Amino acid sequence: MDFLLFWEKAMSDRLPVLTFLIGFVVLLSCLRAGDSPLYYQAPLPVIDQDVRQTASRGLTNAEKMVYYSERFIGAPYLLVCEGEGENGRYDTQPLLNLQKINCMTYCEIVMALTLARNYEEMFNILQHIRYRGGYISMATRNHYTMVDWLPANSWCLEEVTRQAGGEDVVESERTIRHGAFFHGKGIDDLPALLPDRTVRSAYIPLHKLVSHEAALRSGDIVALIQDRTDIFSAHMLMVIKRDGRTWFRHASMSAGKVIDEPFAEYIAKISKRPLYQGMSFMRIKEQIEWSLPGATRGKNPLHE
Repeated sequence: MDFLLFWEKAMSDRLPVLTFLIGFVVLLSCLRAGDSPLYYQAPLPVIDQDVRQTASRGLTNAEKMVYYSERFIGAPYLLVCEGEGENGRYDTQPLLNLQKINCMTYCEIVMALTLARNYEEMFNILQHIRYRGGYISMATRNHYTMVDWLPANSWCLEEVTRQAGGEDVVESERTIRHGAFFHGKGIDDLPALLPDRTVRSAYIPLHKLVSHEAALRSGDIVALIQDRTDIFSAHMLMVIKRDGRTWFRHASMSAGKVIDEPFAEYIAKISKRPLYQGMSFMRIKEQIEWSLPGATRGKNPLHE
């Protein structure tokens, strides 16, 4: 990291002295270790500087997904960790929580970091990933992974389940009801933005996954498909390939933190539970379609 750039930013932003000193200590420890910071422990100026430097390294988006996901190894798990901010009507969790994450916010934060050139841009992009058109509200949040979240993020994601699974891919059908979802949360005065929908989604059955391991890429996002009538995804993970092996990296509720688990071992473990049917796969695009409606405000005009 460039200390002079870090110092200039600290002075220009008039950071409190204590915050700066903490950041400086973290920065020095990273320099001594030759390593990058863990974002759930680092001050924002350190994160900002690391994002700026990473964005200039010429990495592919897939490589950045791997890099940024590593910045959260060991991060504590918290099921309800992000919402519409302290002034939100229905969910007052913060708009961004880097200290504690769940499986979905983990993937979203890593995606936003991958597509950003600095911290502020990451924060803005994150809201476009989480909310339709970046409009922050309970009604416009992309609640359902396969039905809301994936289609709304077609500007930066593509589904690759059929590409990876070939003839082994099967489809399942669900009826998604936002109104019933809100009612289950005790919200009866919020109109559902979308009507009830019966939709089909593709997945690779658990017992077929090992034979398609080679078709998966580092940085791919995974939805664990469950056998329920009103929802597809039970969990979200990322694929990591290193040292000739494949791993699942995810914010694990049972482990209470972000961990890596070997590909075949994880599949064998969850296959013991009849609830789980298979997995669907998504991949970050290398050419981001910023002109699509979902992303039109996702880049900072000051950096065009």
